[in-house]
Order: sequence, then C-alpha cells, then structure tokens
Amino acid sequence: MSWNFSTQNRQEGRVAIVTGANAGLGFATAVGVARLGARVVLASRNSQRLAQAASKIRKLHPEADLLCQVVDLGDLSSVRGFADMFLQTHDRLDLLINNAGIMMTPYQLTADGFERQLAVNYIGHFALTNQLLPLINETDKARIVTLSSLAHNWWKIQLDDLHFARGYTARRAYGQSKLACLMFSYELARRLLRQGHQTLCVAAHPGLSNTSLFRDMPRIARLLMPMVTQSARAGALPALYGALGDDIQSGDYCGPSGVTQYWGPPGKVFSSIASKDEHVAARLWDQTSEMISTF
Repeated sequence: MSWNFSTQNRQEGRVAIVTGANAGLGFATAVGVARLGARVVLASRNSQRLAQAASKIRKLHPEADLLCQVVDLGDLSSVRGFADMFLQTHDRLDLLINNAGIMMTPYQLTADGFERQLAVNYIGHFALTNQLLPLINETDKARIVTLSSLAHNWWKIQLDDLHFARGYTARRAYGQSKLACLMFSYELARRLLRQGHQTLCVAAHPGLSNTSLFRDMPRIARLLMPMVTQSARAGALPALYGALGDDIQSGDYCGPSGVTQYWGPPGKVFSSIASKDEHVAARLWDQTSEMISTF
C-alpha cells in the first residue's frame, strides 16, 4: 500500500524548517507540514515573498503556526546568522527540510567564491545542517530531509574542480550539485549511525514537477513543461513522505514510484551507483568542511 498524506498524524508541538518555502516545492511542503499543526519556519532569501507565502498558507489554514526567517543559502554569513537566530529562539528542531535550490543558471561565483548552483543547492544546506545538528540530535524522533533530483545522474563529483574553474556547463554543474545533495544525505546517515544518534537522514526528489526552477531553461523547454510534468503539490509528496512516513529509515531515498520516477505516488526509490560511492562521499564531506571552515 502506498503512503497517503491524508492519514498522517497531527504534528502539534513539533518544529520544522523548510528552506525555499516561498514558492514551488518548498511552499507545497510547508503547506503540508503546517496543515498538520507543526510550527513551520519558512526560510527564503526574500522577506516580501516569505510574507506573501505565509499569507497564502494562512488563507488555506487559518490556524497555521508560521514564522518567516530570511536566509540566503548562497551566502555562508547569512546561513550562520539564520542558524544562530533559530538556536536562540527554539529549544527543538524536529524536521529540517533542505529544499531550496536553483537550476541551470549562468555561471556565477558567490561572494564566498563558490560556484553558485553548488553553493545554493548543496554547500549552504551542508553548513546549515551541521550548525543545527546538535539541536536536531537532542530532539526526539527528528529527521533531516534533503532534496536531490533525477539530475543527480547528469554528472559526477569533480573533486579536483568543484567550482568549474576549468570550464562551466550549467547542466553538469546542476547535476553535480544534486548528486552532492544526495551523497551528503547518505554520508550524514552513515556518520550519525556510527555515532549512535537516532536522527533519521532521508533524501527525496520530486520527479518531473512544474516549478519556477525551469525559469533559466530554453523557452521551448519552458513551454513544454506543463505538458510533461506533475504539479508542485504532487512533487512535494516524496519530501513529505520522507519527513513523516512511519516506515522511513535513515539512508532512504524517496521519490515518485513510477517506473521512470517521473511521476507516481511517493515511495522508496533507487539512485545511481555513483551516489553510493562512500569513498567519494567522504572526500566530498572533508572538502566541504574545509571550504566552510574559514567563514
């Protein structure tokens, strides 16, 4: 029997953070968690859009317990400020849903010197998760859900050139960033298990979902997207399954359960052979830790 959101238990007293909650998959995910009664921290880099998202959620669910907090995942100082503020104002974190992302953007380095897709999609979430991890581990039955993508198959981890200094391809950079997200989730699950923590680390992907991520793709692709994609609401279900499903275990990967993983009800799905390379994952972890240690 497939997982059904409508049968999920209420979440009163629990606290969730959803990054990229102002639109698309993040908004749909935040709506789902808020609907069940949890306090949801809506996190995004645009305060106005956050306020608009909160207003929309309250129209759907007037009792929703929401808090808007600005964070730019492409700026490590912003990530640090967000984490510090959260830790000062909350004594628990039950769900961290690392959803925010950008897709196939023109080449750009962040102020920290990182390729922008890798910075926003992966490095920022790596830093945020590690800063919040002590509180997460102290919270009973906590979970971390990190969004990957079918695009994790598009490229490899360039350990010798993570930021594409030797030539940039938007598609490869996006694929690397989403593979990094997936490998991070698997590696964190292994590390927490070795350390004896009960926190569940889960990765998820939305299949083919029609969201604003496609804004930087060619016009013809944008026109075709509504014909071949599912809604953002459907695309958010794998992340919600990872966050709430009773049968979820650390190290699981959730996505649409159709044969292609493009569409279908949420379920546990398979990922590439490369994503399960523990040696590369450990080296990526070490390199990322070194990159963020100076900020």
